[in-house]
Amino acid sequence: MPQGKVLENHTAGSGFVLLGFSDHRNLQGLHFTVFLIIYLVVLIGNSLIMLITVVDSSLHSPMYFFLRNLSFLEICYTSVTLPKMLVGFLTDDGRISFLGCAAQLYFLVFLGSTVCLLLAAMAYDRYVAICDPLHYSSIMSGGFCIRLVVGLWMAVVPVQVGQTYQVFTLPFCASHDIHHFFCDVRPLLELACADTFWNQVTLYSIILVAAVLPFFLIVMSYTNIIRTILKMPSVLGRRKAFSTCSSHLVVVTLFYGSATVVYLKHQSRDSADTDKYLALFYTVVTPMFNPLIYSLRNKEVRIALKRFLQRK
Repeated sequence: MPQGKVLENHTAGSGFVLLGFSDHRNLQGLHFTVFLIIYLVVLIGNSLIMLITVVDSSLHSPMYFFLRNLSFLEICYTSVTLPKMLVGFLTDDGRISFLGCAAQLYFLVFLGSTVCLLLAAMAYDRYVAICDPLHYSSIMSGGFCIRLVVGLWMAVVPVQVGQTYQVFTLPFCASHDIHHFFCDVRPLLELACADTFWNQVTLYSIILVAAVLPFFLIVMSYTNIIRTILKMPSVLGRRKAFSTCSSHLVVVTLFYGSATVVYLKHQSRDSADTDKYLALFYTVVTPMFNPLIYSLRNKEVRIALKRFLQRK
């Protein structure tokens, strides 16, 4: 069959089928309940973090400005995948249209890349606060923080538009079953009946710029932070300095740990199930734990939350 004809038939057809967890159909009801609870925790927890950092004047600092943006990103990030999953559990129908799959892929990689960049910005904020506290206010000014966040959001847009276009102009043939619970680049490339070499080059180039580079910036920031903390004469001062970083470190570990394994390890058919469960960590579990991590491990957030609840 001519390559153009394959593409024409596919784009005019019914799209793809997200297999998700269809191999455990007897657990569909349990899956729906668990993921509905997780989604509600993500929405309520992250919304509460956003609300507290806005209404409580003691949290009007760059660190909580970035945290507010992270919470907003986490809500958007999970909303790209979880509602579709929940509908699939209820209807036992994993079908997704061609355009719907393209939109899901775009927003997922766009938001995921922005999270990586934002985590690097949060590490830089802690670096300046601990390693150069005298110039912290002048460096991390309100205007600079806003420009930084807007720049992070805008920088990712053209890159991800290009990648999404590159993937969905491929001819797809044979099975349209995606062995995942969302439209991701690598499972989609497996369905293509054309050479995907340049798609792979684009994928790893984006991973290098949007994930690996921010990770190295985070490592460099914390290397200098740890050196500075160890030089502090007071044990209390060291504990206080480290306590402002511990929550961020836990979030970085959860997000990068699972995402790195999925995207940088060798891909095979046998690893599809493993990738699926690992993807749950950075798309679902991490956004759920973020509010808990920042509220339980951060004294200022706990105090602000207590004040807010008492007022209500």
